[in-house]
Amino acid sequence: MSAAVLRRSGLRLVLALVAFVALVPVLFLVSLSLRSVDDVANGGWLPTRLVWDNYPAAFATVDLSSMLANSWVVAVGATLVTSLIAVPAAYVTARAGARGERLQTLLLASYCAPPIVAVLPLYYLLKSGGLTSNVLGLVLVNGLANVPVAVWLLDGFVRRVPLEVEEAGWVDGLGTTGGLVRLVLPLLAPGLVAALLICLFLSYNEFLFAVSFASSSSSQTLTVGLSLFQGDRTVQFGQQAAASLVGIVPMYVLAVVAQRWLVGGLSAGAVK
Repeated sequence: MSAAVLRRSGLRLVLALVAFVALVPVLFLVSLSLRSVDDVANGGWLPTRLVWDNYPAAFATVDLSSMLANSWVVAVGATLVTSLIAVPAAYVTARAGARGERLQTLLLASYCAPPIVAVLPLYYLLKSGGLTSNVLGLVLVNGLANVPVAVWLLDGFVRRVPLEVEEAGWVDGLGTTGGLVRLVLPLLAPGLVAALLICLFLSYNEFLFAVSFASSSSSQTLTVGLSLFQGDRTVQFGQQAAASLVGIVPMYVLAVVAQRWLVGGLSAGAVK
């Protein structure tokens, strides 16, 4: 057997092991979702008896359908808010020289702070606008919170666009805004898709702001709903696992479908 064949076999083995390790938590969730409370308490990795009642029970215990819908509304809405702010901000950080570098430093510095420090002032800001226990409030908070990540990701893509492309547009009468929208933005498509997908995942999985600002059941998201399966004395692990699987399967499918754009976009912007 040649060395090349051995290397390929070794690489495939390593990739298979990595994939298995990544899937172990999901497989364990599947196992938990098919077990009774007593079966979970007895330990073990596999159910002694399959219990399918956890899935309908999860929807009966909490308003899971409404929470799933709220999570998608918050994730999509926040991603749109992030894109409206992050695209021009990334253009400034990449094209404005020293001022752009200072803006990028300021944005990244704000993201380094733990989110818990912003909960109290954000709560009073939302309360003054009547946006507590409101999906729109979560959309705005998550959209603004993800701006530093999106700017950091998009900055490299903007720098890869030759300045000569914009200068040619300026000669033809396009202004700065027109050049950004008609020339730069189409060339940013792969990076923009990758950055927005990451922001979508972040908004969908966010818990701190959701549990702090959404006290009514009509505005609570899936992450808050998952915490409601814990009672005073027992935790409904089976129902909680079933609800978790219902929530993460769409995101897994989206990640697999968009894998080509996600990996290709991030790879294209890796070099600034």
